[in-house]
Amino acid sequence: MNVNKIGLKETVNVTSERSVNSSKNADNTDFADEVFTMGSITYRKLDKVDIQEFIALRLEQLQEEGADPAFDLAPSLFAFYEKHFDDGTFISWLALDGEKIIATSGMSFVEKPPYYSNPTGKIGLLSSMYTVKPYRRKGIANQLLDKVINEARQYGCSVVHITASDMGVYLYREYGFVKNLNFMEFEL
Repeated sequence: MNVNKIGLKETVNVTSERSVNSSKNADNTDFADEVFTMGSITYRKLDKVDIQEFIALRLEQLQEEGADPAFDLAPSLFAFYEKHFDDGTFISWLALDGEKIIATSGMSFVEKPPYYSNPTGKIGLLSSMYTVKPYRRKGIANQLLDKVINEARQYGCSVVHITASDMGVYLYREYGFVKNLNFMEFEL
């Protein structure tokens, strides 16, 4: 893996899940641009060269969750990820086994007028949490969730929202997400 393209500071061997929950390393530097290794799984940020593979996994996820692939969504996804990757309003951490992406995560950043429970007005929208079947139930999604939640903190978000799939509800509840009964949607 060519790690120079992502601004690697150092490779860190992770011995326990809790050791990566902190937003700082032992020397008090941010770990956001580093690569972490846990067993044979490596965690790193999405790079532009990964976008096509990321899209393929996103489409796999949507179809696995029951979406009908009635049209080619790939061009719209590519335009979205390119735009928001470039302007910094979308971040993703990946899990890799060797060179193969085996799990994804995503966090989009949006802003609305500040309010009392969110004085920054910044909101993280969690998406694209997906692990390919052979790698599920091994703590990989939790590791990715730690990383994108930390990105939301660094961006200044006061809250993170998600529309969870049936598979994801347990992960998010265990992590500390709570259901907001006031959330509503209007389809256009």
